[in-house]
Amino acid sequence: MKPSAQGPAGTGIGRVRAAEPTGSVAPREPVTSVRVPAQPSASDVDRDRARGAAEPAGAARGEHTHGEPPLPRPRALVQRSSVRGQVLDALRTALVSGELRPGEVYSAPVLGERFGVSATPVREAMQQLALEGAVEVVPNRGFRVVERGDRELAELAEVRALIEVPVLLRLARTVPAGRWAELRPLAEATVRAASSGCPATYAEADRAFHRAVLALAGNDQLVRIAGDLHRRAQWPPAGAPAVRGRADLIADAHEHTALLDALIAGDPDLVRTLVGEHFGEAR
Repeated sequence: MKPSAQGPAGTGIGRVRAAEPTGSVAPREPVTSVRVPAQPSASDVDRDRARGAAEPAGAARGEHTHGEPPLPRPRALVQRSSVRGQVLDALRTALVSGELRPGEVYSAPVLGERFGVSATPVREAMQQLALEGAVEVVPNRGFRVVERGDRELAELAEVRALIEVPVLLRLARTVPAGRWAELRPLAEATVRAASSGCPATYAEADRAFHRAVLALAGNDQLVRIAGDLHRRAQWPPAGAPAVRGRADLIADAHEHTALLDALIAGDPDLVRTLVGEHFGEAR
């Protein structure tokens, strides 16, 4: 990847909004000297034990809280966390769009120049992606985008189906039509996102719809695990076209609206058929 001030139009690589100047390290808060209280001697400890409940709980543990200057709020840490989150979102978009190509190695300094930030938040974001299985660390070089094949995507689709299909069919029997109708805006949002032709935009809307459906089960762990599987299933495989076609995205989105219509109508047979079709391939 060639460094530039701004990424290509319509892709996930671009400048993020941050207080850090381009190619520089964020200024640090001035270091303030903090007086370290004197530690208790053995005789002090014996005396404290003898006092027992007469002393405050903190003093009995040797925690001298008196006389210490108040610490300022860690503004720099909050700022760095915000920048890291923006970079992480942009990298995830670049993964889905195919701009970060499977098998390629990318360094934090070069990506930092592209984003207009230092290498630190990029490295932190890449480490999170490594935990998610999207990239792997290459010592002294950077991070390689993991190459995944059709088999892995098929396995992810199968696991998603094993988790989501039974839950959705159960919800179809128990959730009233009015609750399903509340999800109409999210289903329509997937159609609009698909019409844009941008796979990253559609991927986000797609996850939002599925997350809202599963949330009706009231199981936070289910939503978290299914969401992680869904995100991983959206990364394009090695050797495949980097971008799903617009027609393919639109067809997938219309399955959401058709499924929602069947759920509102209370047609269990149609719901079962549509759910089977929707999970019949890697999404």
